[in-house]
Amino acid sequence: MKIKVEAAVARWYIEEMALEPGDQMHIFVRLGGCGSVQPGMSLGITKESSNAPRLCHVSEGIEFYMLDDQLWYLDNKDLVLQFEANQEGVGFAVV
Repeated sequence: MKIKVEAAVARWYIEEMALEPGDQMHIFVRLGGCGSVQPGMSLGITKESSNAPRLCHVSEGIEFYMLDDQLWYLDNKDLVLQFEANQEGVGFAVV
């Protein structure tokens, strides 16, 4: 299980959210939405710092992470943050 964030996606978040090197982006499980892994749930993302146990990946100086207590959502698979096919936004793919 790992998180992968394409460099172009990290740069998109840096620009859209005015992020600076060392900032952290928390990927979290939420109720509702269009998730494809766990019925009735999806993933969200917010700028939030944490030192709690987590799975993380650093791209372009930004740490993207999920807390250990929410890793069940991934069902032992990898999480990839990538541009959606239409290039209009970032999507979460569990592979």
